[in-house]
Amino acid sequence: MKNVLLLFTFILGTFATQAQLKMPQPSPMAKIEQEVGLSNITLEFSRPSMKGRKIFGNLVPFDKIWRTGANKNTIITFSTDAKVEGKEVKAGSYALYTKPGKDSWEVYLYKDTNNWGNPKEWKESEVAAKITVKPIAFPDTMETFTMAFSDLKMDSTLLNIIWESTEVPVKIEVPTKDMAMKNIDMVMNGPSASNYYQVASFYRETGELEKAKESIEKAIAKSEKPAFWIHRQHSLILADLKDKKGAIQAAKTSMELAEQAGNSDYVKLNKDSLSEWGAK
Repeated sequence: MKNVLLLFTFILGTFATQAQLKMPQPSPMAKIEQEVGLSNITLEFSRPSMKGRKIFGNLVPFDKIWRTGANKNTIITFSTDAKVEGKEVKAGSYALYTKPGKDSWEVYLYKDTNNWGNPKEWKESEVAAKITVKPIAFPDTMETFTMAFSDLKMDSTLLNIIWESTEVPVKIEVPTKDMAMKNIDMVMNGPSASNYYQVASFYRETGELEKAKESIEKAIAKSEKPAFWIHRQHSLILADLKDKKGAIQAAKTSMELAEQAGNSDYVKLNKDSLSEWGAK
C-alpha cells in the first residue's frame, strides 16, 4: 500500500511539473513606453504574424470590432490627460479596439480593460473616445503586427498601427505647455502651502519642532483659503512646544473650518485635543 501511495505522489508531482511547462507563444507580448513631453504613454499588446495569410478583409474582417492584436485586448495607458485625434481622454488605462474598413478605420478607447479579446457584450457607455482615421499604404509588407510611436514632438506623437501593407496613424496630444507653466510658476513663486505643510509634518515627526513651527506658519500664510488640516497640524506642533494657549486657539480654528467643510473626523480630533488640553 505504501508503494502505491508513493507512486501516486510521484505521478501527481510529474503532472504538476508538466502543467507548468513554458512554450514560446505564437503571438508574443510587447510593451512600449514612450515619453512625450512631460507625459508617459504605455502600450501593451500581442503580436501575431501573417504566416502566409491575407489579413485585412480576411483574417481580420472589415467593418467588425477587432481586438487590435491577439490574445488579451491591447491596452494603452496615459499618465496625464490627453487628446486622441482631438478627442479629450482622461489619464488612465484603456483597451484599444479598432474597426478596420477599406477606406477608413474607427478607433475606440474602451474603459473596461479586462477582456480576453473583444467584450462579450459591447457597451457604448464604456467607450471613452471614438475616432475615425484614414489608413495609408505601408511601403513594404509588415509580417508581424506592429504598433509604434513616431513623429515625436514636445506635445504630440503619432501612434502607428501597422500590419500587412496597411498603416493607421493616430495623433495623440498631451498638455506639455500647461504642465511646464505650472512647474515654472511653482519654482518662480517658491514652495506652495502644501509643500510647507509636508515639510512641517516631517520636522514634527523628526522632533525638530522649531523648524516645524516655522514651516507650518509659512503654510498658513501661503494658503489661498484657510485649511482645517493645516491649522490642525499647527495646533499639534504648538502643543509639542508646550504652547498650550496657542495650541488651543489653533485647534479651535481647525475645528471651525472642519465644521464648515463637513469633515466630522477632524471635528472630533480637535474636540478630543481641546478636551485633553483643558480648553474652556
